[in-house]
Amino acid sequence: MAEEAERQDTGRGWGTILLFTVIGLIVGGLIGRFTSPSQHGAPISVLTPAPAQTVSLAPVRVYVCGAVQQPGVYELPAGSIAEDALSAAGGPTQEADLEALNLALEVRDQQQVRVPRAGESVALELPERSAPVGQLNINTATAAELEALPRIGPTIAENIIAYREAHGPFRSVDDLLEVPLIGPTTLEALKDLVTVR
Repeated sequence: MAEEAERQDTGRGWGTILLFTVIGLIVGGLIGRFTSPSQHGAPISVLTPAPAQTVSLAPVRVYVCGAVQQPGVYELPAGSIAEDALSAAGGPTQEADLEALNLALEVRDQQQVRVPRAGESVALELPERSAPVGQLNINTATAAELEALPRIGPTIAENIIAYREAHGPFRSVDDLLEVPLIGPTTLEALKDLVTVR
């Protein structure tokens, strides 16, 4: 009899464990069902940015002179700044007055970068980009420089840059007719003000 009572207790223990396991699975399944994202909702898509297009603009040639180690004409990548021109010329001499020169200004093609010596009465700075002198090279001009031209607003300036990036440098000023929103009247107004190099 003792054995039979012991078997009943063991059977009840396993029965209780089995009951709680089944209840746990049911509760876990219900919780998972109601907390999981809906299978009928909109699909989730992960957008990856398109690789940036590399645009190679024409290099700029600048004359670096004054208090520099190796004065001369240097070819620099488009978008270079005065500090890049100074580095290309071997850096400043001990007499250089770098405080008189804005090293962060972007240089333009055929520009002179003169590094003044300390104590010079006239410290020359790079000309402002928004006031181009002479004809503007449309192959290296920024949007701000283009907008300074007659009949060119922000939209046409961006169209010129987009065309240049998509098709490469302009071969002639007349190529501007291929740019959206530029017609013969606008081209005529620009002919004496712009150039291609």
